[in-house]
Amino acid sequence: MVKNLIGIIDYGMGNLRSVSKAFEALGGSVYVGSNPEKLSRSNKLVLPGVGAFGDAMSELKKRKLILTIRNFINDGKPFFGICLGLQLLFEGSDENKGIPGLGIFKGTVKRFPKDQTNELKIPHMGWNQVNIKMKSPILKKILKNSHFYFVHSYYGKPKRTEIIAGETDYGITFPAILSQANIFAAQFHPEKSQKMGLQILKNFIEI
Repeated sequence: MVKNLIGIIDYGMGNLRSVSKAFEALGGSVYVGSNPEKLSRSNKLVLPGVGAFGDAMSELKKRKLILTIRNFINDGKPFFGICLGLQLLFEGSDENKGIPGLGIFKGTVKRFPKDQTNELKIPHMGWNQVNIKMKSPILKKILKNSHFYFVHSYYGKPKRTEIIAGETDYGITFPAILSQANIFAAQFHPEKSQKMGLQILKNFIEI
């Protein structure tokens, strides 16, 4: 059995190759797939994702992965959500109202408000600064106000603001990274964020 195996959840949506290659380049042992038993046996789980909230929840349900994710988190094992993977951890989203999320974080996912000046384009795409607000194992060696790469039109709004480990400004201030016990989530793409992004993935390997 591989020690410190990182399971990357394949539910048909997301940049699985770039995420898995980044972990492997850092020395991580990776399983990419949708087999609930194999994912459950992993030491850590990663939920990446690009696409629509409702479609993603439908695919997770179809593959019988919702209970797998909830049980893994409840067992206290390290879990990391990336981009849409962060949003799916909430109770629901304005993107597809009425469709429940995983409900790990209390709160909902909001769309960026329309910018009346048309200076800020949606989706929020490109490099932006993250203001670190708390200490977390996922943020070890991350420099204050480092830049990370974002691509999203929605953002998570947790009811418990104390889980917000870092914030970013884009017309409004929104949570860029969340940290709660064994659960970590980034709205940006660490696998596309060069040195600081790879440091975050390295931190997750070492947790």
